[in-house]
Amino acid sequence: MKVTLLRAVPVLGWLYVALGVLAALTDRTPANRLLRAVFWIDVFLSVVVHAAQIPAALRAAKDSGRSPVETAVLTQIFGLTWWKTQEPA
Repeated sequence: MKVTLLRAVPVLGWLYVALGVLAALTDRTPANRLLRAVFWIDVFLSVVVHAAQIPAALRAAKDSGRSPVETAVLTQIFGLTWWKTQEPA
């Protein structure tokens, strides 16, 4: 249950990114500067920081039986909450 709740955080982050992109495409960006700042922080964390974790995730999952592509994709989506919560093989 705890792992599921942890993984909900990046999913909510990705949903916020998607809503922000949709808002930008429909010219409905929020006037609130805080909401815009949170969007850009979320984009940085979701895209850049998760991508930066992929090499560590690949090393951690080396003998897990998962393909490197699967590990990379799941790390990009869930970040640390994916690869740090995997059971050892």
